[in-house]
Amino acid sequence: MTEMLRCSAKGCRADATQALLWNNPRLHDTARRKVWLACPDHVESLGSFLGVRGFLRDTVPVEAIPVDAG
Repeated sequence: MTEMLRCSAKGCRADATQALLWNNPRLHDTARRKVWLACPDHVESLGSFLGVRGFLRDTVPVEAIPVDAG
């Protein structure tokens, strides 16, 4: 049995379809990628939150999350 990946948006319990790969360059090495998961309803809002801070690096389907991300 595989575990369903849930959206990272506050209060959302929907299945995630996208992974937002990000890092804070003030805290993380440039190669490091943290992951927020997003359902279709929250991809834009979570991406915007990270984007305005300069943290968003990439958005990929959950199936394509890099093994070393986290």
